[in-house]
Amino acid sequence: MSVLTIQKNIYLLGAVVSLVGCQQLQPHAAPEVALANTYQYAQSTEAQRLSWQDYLNDPVLEQLIQQALSNNHDLKIASLRIAEAQAVYGIQRSQLFPTIGADASGQRNRVPSDLSYTRQAVLNDQYQIGMGMSQWELDLWGRIRSLNQSALQGFFATQWNQVAVRNSIIQQVAQNYLTLAELEKRIEFAERSVQNYQNSVRIFKRRYDVGAGSKVEYTQALTLLSQGQALLAQLHKARDMNRNYLVQLLGAPTQLKVPGLDQVAFKSNALQAGLPSELLLNRPDIAAMEAKLQAQHANIYAARAAFFPRIALTASYGSASADLDGLFKAGSHAWAFAPSISIPIFTAGRLKSLVTVAEVRTDIAVAEYEKTVQNAFREVSDALAERQWLTQQLQIQRAGLDAFNERARLAELRFDSGAVSYLEVLDAQRSLLQAEQQWIETQSALMKSYVTLYVALGGDHPAQPIAAAAR
Repeated sequence: MSVLTIQKNIYLLGAVVSLVGCQQLQPHAAPEVALANTYQYAQSTEAQRLSWQDYLNDPVLEQLIQQALSNNHDLKIASLRIAEAQAVYGIQRSQLFPTIGADASGQRNRVPSDLSYTRQAVLNDQYQIGMGMSQWELDLWGRIRSLNQSALQGFFATQWNQVAVRNSIIQQVAQNYLTLAELEKRIEFAERSVQNYQNSVRIFKRRYDVGAGSKVEYTQALTLLSQGQALLAQLHKARDMNRNYLVQLLGAPTQLKVPGLDQVAFKSNALQAGLPSELLLNRPDIAAMEAKLQAQHANIYAARAAFFPRIALTASYGSASADLDGLFKAGSHAWAFAPSISIPIFTAGRLKSLVTVAEVRTDIAVAEYEKTVQNAFREVSDALAERQWLTQQLQIQRAGLDAFNERARLAELRFDSGAVSYLEVLDAQRSLLQAEQQWIETQSALMKSYVTLYVALGGDHPAQPIAAAAR
């Protein structure tokens, strides 16, 4: 081999290495999103992660959540999505390696005399056995490796989505449980008020029948009774519908005995919001969007690599013979080696458009990532604001409820002494019922804000996903 030939080979090898180096897939840094340094109503800048079992303090609710995590169909679908993404990644990864197969065949054919060179009919036999490799692409430019990385990041995103679905199931079960406890409490107060209204109707009906009372008082008592009964029917309907929804979340019917709202408690003081920057590490939806961004970034490299030539190898090795018993005799070895190269020359802009599509999709993924981060910050801020102001609102309503109770008591005393008509007593009872219903709603809303805050801060991670190792 001459010196000139060696130099040409060295230059060619250097050019190939340079092209390969240009296509090395570099990790894509997630964009920085402008966030406030601290939350407005955060009690501490030190974050503390809690599992959902440690955060809750209600054995019935814990049992329901455990049942939902075992039977909920949305969670099962999310888990199957992981298996699907893993299989897709395995299919894509297999393209890095050659596909080798074995085959054996036998053939006998007859050549008629008019087509034979000897003008006599000829019988031909051919037997062969061997192994072969078909169209194995040499990934010199990183196209297959980029597609492999894209599929891997898609698998990671699916894992994080499953964690997000799991947290959503925990949140929905807990909040539905609180709604049922709220409705049970509201029904209890409404039934008591309806019973009082029924007593009032009986009293005024007797007074009206004997001419000791006016029809106005009797009609007013009937009006309050119908309003109370309508409210009670509405509450019963809402309770039944929430029970049905809870059964759907649990994935199976269950015997449910909801305790009073006052008996449900959370370890809310142990949950600290920390810093907004920690959301990037704790929120599964942000992690999923980051993995999606990495996948789209890898697709750009794959689209650019399509401009380079594709080199593929096809080879086979085995034994061939005209006689079946001659397949394994000396001299029957047969082999073939067929490299091929395809170079894109004219594609009418298809390859350039594929790169443009990949770049635009990456830009979309960047915008979706930034939107997800900002939405996560807003959810935490909203939950903290709810906790702050609902706590004050509940205290105010508690004081107001005491005042309404006192007003109803004084109205009854004044009626007994003949100072006022019974209409004032009925009005005080109606106002008391409204105040009781509002107070219970606020109490439930405050407890739901605890659940919302827990999930907004990242919720529960049952196990460290594989994606964490790649972040």
